[in-house]
Amino acid sequence: MGNCTTCWFVGVTALLCFASPSGMAQLLAQQRVSRLEDPTVRALPANVARTSDIPYAGNENPRQTLDLLVPAKRTNAPLPVIVFIHGGAWQSGDKSAGLQDAIPFVASGHYAAALVGYRLSDEGKWPNQIHDCKAAIRWIRANAARYALDGNRIGVLGASAGGHLAAVLGTSGEVLSMDGTLGAHGDVSSRVSCVVDLFGPTDFLRMNDTAIPEATLDHDAPQSPESQLIGGPIQEKPDIVATANPINYCSSDDPPILIVHGTRDPLVPFNQSELLHQAMKKAGVSSTLVTIEGAGHGSGFGPDVAKLVERFFEHHLRGEVTIWEDLTLKADIPEPQ
Repeated sequence: MGNCTTCWFVGVTALLCFASPSGMAQLLAQQRVSRLEDPTVRALPANVARTSDIPYAGNENPRQTLDLLVPAKRTNAPLPVIVFIHGGAWQSGDKSAGLQDAIPFVASGHYAAALVGYRLSDEGKWPNQIHDCKAAIRWIRANAARYALDGNRIGVLGASAGGHLAAVLGTSGEVLSMDGTLGAHGDVSSRVSCVVDLFGPTDFLRMNDTAIPEATLDHDAPQSPESQLIGGPIQEKPDIVATANPINYCSSDDPPILIVHGTRDPLVPFNQSELLHQAMKKAGVSSTLVTIEGAGHGSGFGPDVAKLVERFFEHHLRGEVTIWEDLTLKADIPEPQ
């Protein structure tokens, strides 16, 4: 499936910048570089075609666009779509972060992929981010025939903040307050077929409670990523926080979910994934939790994780059946020299 650590590393870098104002400034400066100078825009294999910056919300906001990747040579058979949602603490990042992970799926000839951008928390507060993601799903489904996509087979993958948005996409299928009214396809469903949530937060109010001892991020602080997303200190706005919790929307008709998290994650406590997994199982949803013993915030995720993600999409988007059970893997950490 390729090197899945690419998009995870981008998410980790963006999150770590909160500890350093100069680091954040440097990151934002890098993001202002013209897309024409971005090597990821050009570095496509010959068998992958990319249509960039498609507006899905009916406006000219560059954040509310998606890139569509399809096999360059293909039949007219509709392809399932994997949607990639970038991380960055809802404060940074770009849709191109998922490009290198999307390419192997598309190059296989079995999938199309969509790289989705969304408004960051400095531009709009919750629930703007999920409204954007759902508008993107509606656009994909509404334009499925035009691009020979299968609108009934849409999977989603996100890491960190992107994992949170992917989880909310999965559990809030027909929740009108989460759907929003963006775009020209309000009558089209925003449901998805399956979700991969890579170490995304879920219950913001409980993040500090189970943080590992060496964690330095105070999630309750006014400047925390979660508080910036919500629009104020999270403990002072529990009603709004509740609307951002995918657990609160769990129901028996939710799509299958694969959750992957490291036990030594210093930014998003491992228990956040445990809480979601327990709620999904209680609702009768197919949920698989992959525990990476000793792994951090995407660091220490070995090739077995990439293979599991590939098999998950093969199962739920292409019908290649795998038996799913909770699994614990050891972190892939190189031995010190």
